[in-house]
Amino acid sequence: MLPLRLLPFVAALFSVSAFAAPAIRLNTLGFLPDAPKQATVAAKSGDFSVVRAHDGAVVFKGTLQPSASAPDGEEVLAVADFSGLRVPGTYVLQVKNAGESPVFRIASDLYREPFFLVTRAMYLWRCGVEVSGEWQGRHFHHAACHLDDAWLDHVTGRHEKLASTGGWHDAGDYNKYVVNAGVTLGAMLRAWEDFPAVRTIALNLPESGGPLPDYLAEIKFETDWLLTMQAADGSVYTKVSTERFGPFVLPEKETTPRYVCPAGTPAAADFVAMLAQAARVFRPFAPDYAERCLASARKSYAYLVAHPELIAPDQSKFHTGTYATKDADDRLWAAAEMWETTGDADALRDLETRIRDLKPAFDENFDWGEVKNLGLLTYLYSQRPGRGAALVQELRDNLLKTADTIVAKAHAHPYARPLGDRYYWGGNGGVARQTLLLAAAHRLTGDRKYRDTALDALNHLFGRNVHGRSYVTGLGERPPLFPHDRRSGGDDVDQPWPGYLVGGPNPTAKDWFDVEPDPRTNEIAINWNAALIYALAGFLAETK
Repeated sequence: MLPLRLLPFVAALFSVSAFAAPAIRLNTLGFLPDAPKQATVAAKSGDFSVVRAHDGAVVFKGTLQPSASAPDGEEVLAVADFSGLRVPGTYVLQVKNAGESPVFRIASDLYREPFFLVTRAMYLWRCGVEVSGEWQGRHFHHAACHLDDAWLDHVTGRHEKLASTGGWHDAGDYNKYVVNAGVTLGAMLRAWEDFPAVRTIALNLPESGGPLPDYLAEIKFETDWLLTMQAADGSVYTKVSTERFGPFVLPEKETTPRYVCPAGTPAAADFVAMLAQAARVFRPFAPDYAERCLASARKSYAYLVAHPELIAPDQSKFHTGTYATKDADDRLWAAAEMWETTGDADALRDLETRIRDLKPAFDENFDWGEVKNLGLLTYLYSQRPGRGAALVQELRDNLLKTADTIVAKAHAHPYARPLGDRYYWGGNGGVARQTLLLAAAHRLTGDRKYRDTALDALNHLFGRNVHGRSYVTGLGERPPLFPHDRRSGGDDVDQPWPGYLVGGPNPTAKDWFDVEPDPRTNEIAINWNAALIYALAGFLAETK
């Protein structure tokens, strides 16, 4: 008899083999009325029709066009383009000799519910408190957990406690990491500053109705935890973690001792950036809290100035995520947020020196290990006086060049994937995170090609991919059922916890199987969800 822990793995393998990829692959959520509307079809040629779902009336007809080359699936592919259809409603795409698509919507509020679910998934990741949620008739719940966070044995050599409850569980495991919180809050705070529509979305949180907008209330739950991770000298501890990854049980059942990991300068720099940015975002709603965040950011920034060398934390006692990284990019981001929040001239000099050392350049793709894009965007967006005009122009030109490269890769790809044919651990998060650069390019130029390519990223994640299915639990057609998530594996609910973007194919487009034991392709993580939150936030303003 198979061990119980292997049953989801076997079931998922059966589900993969039993349901081959559909011939018609499109965003299974649907499309905004004025947006391009395309599907990739496994067919050489043929005619297609779009019909209304409720009565079968044909509302659009067309002919498939050859697609870009298809190394992803090594299939002959074509494209159905029905961008001329703009009337809101529910529809089905029918293609001769290829069948029909799932029902999809055309609606101006298309991304409102996905934004709610993906953002509220951060609440469901809360550590140290009870959480509850309802979705599609299922109830998701865990009790208060990890109330003993966390022991300082590996920092001080003594069995004493640092009060560090709260914050978000990091991924499919229950540990908490400052470095990965960096790119996570960086994207979420950037969404707050870039897209005012996020400020009006109700998230049904315990704090709803209080002085903070719901979106900021959720961010504060994480910044409250981050504040506990600062040491007296301004250094910042790297993580709170078990020594080894725990079993697939609900978080309140993980009772293995959890320890504080020693401090490092990457964590300190990310801490500075997060808390400085949070200070200016919170200031209109909670000025005392904003001042606390800023005072903490200043303290750790002074620590960084006093310690210009890389200090890597000793993680030898841990066999959990390291998020090991150099700190030059983190220090750039820290200087950017300190300057933008305070106007400090020394921070500006530090920032511009670091940008010039980069010559300057945006990364086409980035994550927790390379966060300089966040600092470059803050500098480029700033309305503060004092920036070097030539440096601003050089940075602007490089941003547009980088965004144009992303657009070109999407145009050349059979599924319009902005990341092209690069697949890696967490690549779906990379696809979503590219929208930060595309949104910046659109903001600077007003050119719709950048906006449309950001939509291509969402189209890919919700079904226009080689698998023809959504990569987000609880959303779209045939979403993941067996994510690498200890809550989903440890509870007795027949569906996974909703609103989570899985890491996706790795190392090729076909290498994704919906199986729980595979963190390489099917784990969830706060940094990937935050990137998706940003991508969705960019289209909330379409809501009428």
